[in-house]
Amino acid sequence: MSQAFAITASRIFDGHKFHEDAALLVDNGRVKAVLARADLPAGISRQDMGYALIAPGFIDLQVNGGGGVLFNNDPTVTGIRTICKAHARYGTTALMVTLITDAPEIKREAIAAGEAAARAGEPGYLGLHLEGPHLSIARKGTHDPALIRPMTQADLDYLVEQASRFGIPMITVAPESVTPDQVRRLVEAGYRVSLGHTDTNCAGVEPYVAAGATLVTHLFNAMSPLGNREPGLVGAALTSPALHCGLIADGFHVDPVTIKIALAAKTGPAHIFLVTDAMSTIGTDQTGFDLNGRAVYRRDGRLTLSDGTLAGADIDMLSCVRYVHETLGQPLEEALRMASLYPAEAIGAPTKGSLVTGQDADFVVLGPDLDIHSTWIAGTCVFTEGAEPSRAIA
Repeated sequence: MSQAFAITASRIFDGHKFHEDAALLVDNGRVKAVLARADLPAGISRQDMGYALIAPGFIDLQVNGGGGVLFNNDPTVTGIRTICKAHARYGTTALMVTLITDAPEIKREAIAAGEAAARAGEPGYLGLHLEGPHLSIARKGTHDPALIRPMTQADLDYLVEQASRFGIPMITVAPESVTPDQVRRLVEAGYRVSLGHTDTNCAGVEPYVAAGATLVTHLFNAMSPLGNREPGLVGAALTSPALHCGLIADGFHVDPVTIKIALAAKTGPAHIFLVTDAMSTIGTDQTGFDLNGRAVYRRDGRLTLSDGTLAGADIDMLSCVRYVHETLGQPLEEALRMASLYPAEAIGAPTKGSLVTGQDADFVVLGPDLDIHSTWIAGTCVFTEGAEPSRAIA
């Protein structure tokens, strides 16, 4: 059992509200309480963060790589560990390592690595997000069309068999390549099913929601758009109370005006949450990498194939939070929820996403300009910049 300790700061956001001049009390890797600094028990070990903001750690449900590693190219425990460490530098305390459409043998290696990572309790590893191969070629995006295919009974049996072995299981599918009955079976096995890379019409979404699909992958990208006579998947996503929607807020994937419209339209109980769709470039000076034997180029904050198709994103979660707050004008608390509470709700991680009693002590300490100070997982500091914030956050 670890000793209880306290982290104090000028502000703490617990996922629901702000606490001024407060303390986060941690015991055995869990949140014991958030209380006024003056109410801390005498004699308890404490660390003062000064004029800092403590907030719930970020949760990213779509991470293809980081730290120089693309999971498709290194589907190992070491690859998972490198990706998690790379994103911890930017406040992410839990993530879904994502496998982009690939050959069956790569998927098997990825699932074996996920199982080993879950068994080892790798810090930051939440589970695997299998993005494909059961997608629509018409909305393939950067996915290799030669590898996209309908789901067979053998595919379904394998996925169901593996479901409980690699942490939280998540899968992106297109209605064109799976049936509602297949989705229902995946949900029964424990998968969080997300709809994406699809050209389905709005009405075509309904049987999949009825079968248990609860998420939409990178809203607006690689899907049927919102039209005046056909609402598409975008329209279904924004109006369905059951569909949680991932969004890449990097200034390239979705226009800021479009994001503002979506945020105004989506009122809950399911919400829009932030994802990075990050590739191997995060935390590195890489100028490019290979995906399924194709070159991906890094230029001016964008990742593209040779034909200009966006190939994932070159952004971290803290930058997404800052974009939503500073560029889109969302209140800071809502930007933070989009990176923590809402993805936790979307993926069904009840001990994550907030800093209330009993939750995992996963949190980020941010400086006056929303710069990273340190990242903590289960009450342990996994990254620090080494310089405490020195002035108040407005």
